[in-house]
Amino acid sequence: MIGRLIREPLVHFLLLAGLIFAAYGVLSGKVATEESIDVTRAKVEQMATIFARTWQRPPTQDELKGLIDDYVKEEIYVREAMRLGIDEDDTVIRRRLRMKMEFLNDAEAEATPATDADLAAYLAAHPDKFREPPRVAFEQIYLDTRKRGAAAQADAAAILASLRKDAAFASHAGDPTLLPPSLPPTDRQGIAQIFGDDFAAAVVTLAPGDWQGPVASGFGLHLVKVTGQEAGRLPALDAIRPQVEREWTNERRETVARQTLDELLKRYKVTVEPFTPAVAPSQ
Repeated sequence: MIGRLIREPLVHFLLLAGLIFAAYGVLSGKVATEESIDVTRAKVEQMATIFARTWQRPPTQDELKGLIDDYVKEEIYVREAMRLGIDEDDTVIRRRLRMKMEFLNDAEAEATPATDADLAAYLAAHPDKFREPPRVAFEQIYLDTRKRGAAAQADAAAILASLRKDAAFASHAGDPTLLPPSLPPTDRQGIAQIFGDDFAAAVVTLAPGDWQGPVASGFGLHLVKVTGQEAGRLPALDAIRPQVEREWTNERRETVARQTLDELLKRYKVTVEPFTPAVAPSQ
């Protein structure tokens, strides 16, 4: 019975059809699921270059193979993670993706360097960004209020009167201090770094010429003689080219980022559901 069944042409046909169907299923499934990971020559060269910059020598064959294997492993894991949706709603991954998009915008902004005309126009349009502040040069005589106590103001007035009668009196007037007896032309911020904000604010308003004061600081009292003033000025482009170029690039980067986002927003319909935050109870 079995022998006769085996010899039946219909059985042969069914067995052959089954084999063909099974083979087709295997092959078609393989084609449907298999993905290509192409490690290009450029990619291998990039990996070798990064290795050489890091270790100051080219990689060996085994090290290069390890780099390639690691890249393939990473590519597989990344694709499988994305297939499983692991990348969704992950704050760290979202931020990394955003950073990469912003890096692309930065690269586009920096692809075209600024011309002299660009920088000159930017300097003319934003002079306050580059204008040098006024500067003041002065001499000072220090009076130690901790040492002189309540007599400090009267002592200052007496010394000031003597100075106005005899300028040479300045050479031996005042109390010992580590503060500089004079400063070359210095802006308000530079003066404040040495004598404090209140002193700097007062000194930049004094007229040059005779001794004046007393001017208070965190150290004590000072008699001050302004010896020179320089008005704020806008330097020539050649003198501040790096600063202007840096600001121009930053603004262009922001412009490209804003324009790119505006174009991308056109592809999306943004809907924000109304939300009323809870109000903290009053104390």
